Amino acid sequence: MTNLPSPPELTTYPTHPPGAATALGSTLVLIPHPDDESLGCGGLLALLRQANLPVWCVLVSDGTMSHPNSQKFSASARQHLREEELRAALRELAVPTADLQTLKLPDGAVPTPKEAAGVAAVEKLVAILQQYQPDSVLVPWRRDPHPDHRATSALALAALAHLTHPPRMVEYVVWAWERASPTDLPQPGEVQGWQLDISPVLRQKQRAIACHRSQLPGSPIDDDPAGFTLGPSMLAHFSQPTEVFLEASGG
Repeated sequence: MTNLPSPPELTTYPTHPPGAATALGSTLVLIPHPDDESLGCGGLLALLRQANLPVWCVLVSDGTMSHPNSQKFSASARQHLREEELRAALRELAVPTADLQTLKLPDGAVPTPKEAAGVAAVEKLVAILQQYQPDSVLVPWRRDPHPDHRATSALALAALAHLTHPPRMVEYVVWAWERASPTDLPQPGEVQGWQLDISPVLRQKQRAIACHRSQLPGSPIDDDPAGFTLGPSMLAHFSQPTEVFLEASGG
């Protein structure tokens, strides 16, 4: 295991064995952008599927803004490419793709529940939750340092508030590993955190991450010099044999 400079708030939680994943039961994961599922909770998803538990996915944004200046790949082509990469990653994790739901909200401007588009998105999420009735919902950490991640968390909370018997909500971490300010991180007494040992499925997770080729060095979208790719230091956080999860204290 590589020692990485990480926020201590995220590295001191107790580690649970791989089998602890089954406590989540059937699970629905909200994905702000294609790749967040593999980075933040790919190991957990693979362990859930190893236990034959249902996993459903909702892609929130259209994923078009990582390379907005590309001429080779139009916005619609980028959207298609990234959805195909997501489907390939989910197959690596043994997650069925037939039921993948896509909200197609604007990448970089996912609305909050206070906006009209956000209200409509909440209504869609409520319908999806009622359709599948998962035992648990995976959502990005509420203050993960990306506006789309925070908006996705807010949409999830608003949708869950409409349910008489809401599922367990578990938050996963993506950008807080590298970009978090002290106030972005969990505060004392705010959450109960835990780490999950994903070592039996770490190779699966790595293969799933590798499916997101457009977001990695050597991206096929090669005509936007200002385009985004995940850097080596960021990727290193997701080569670890554990994943971190957070739950509201008392929840």
